[in-house]
Amino acid sequence: MDRATLRNIIDELKSEQLEEQDILIYLLHKVQDYYQSHYIPPEVGEMIAEELNVPPSKVYEVLTFYTMFSTKPRGKYIIRVCTSLPCHVPGGREIVEYLKKKLGVNFGETTKDGLFTLEETGCLGLCGVSPVIMINDQYYGDLTVEKVEEIIESLKGGDEK
Repeated sequence: MDRATLRNIIDELKSEQLEEQDILIYLLHKVQDYYQSHYIPPEVGEMIAEELNVPPSKVYEVLTFYTMFSTKPRGKYIIRVCTSLPCHVPGGREIVEYLKKKLGVNFGETTKDGLFTLEETGCLGLCGVSPVIMINDQYYGDLTVEKVEEIIESLKGGDEK
């Protein structure tokens, strides 16, 4: 990302009359969405600090505190698996085991083809339809291993969900 693009995003956010303290988080979301690998490169984090006139440590504090941000490249599809108790008890454990085996990765890793990143998350707020996963911005509930298999195969085939 070049500095002009970053400035355009900042100007756009400022025109939305966001609170000054909210601009950093909204900016990080937009910058991360700019990259196909869903992450914020270190040099862009430095540019963000300069453009917002904040210390780089402030930018990295936010980047590393919130699990939705990443400083390393991730897959096209980010699979967030809820491992809280309401999801884990009714079949969530089997779904975690299945995903790890099917994708050949552990939590925090990306498949060799760059298609999937598997992440562990706390409650997604959908306990009534547990177990639940979130893939990018889409939620999937009432899951079984078979349903997860269908979802993964659909995404591998290029179907955007």
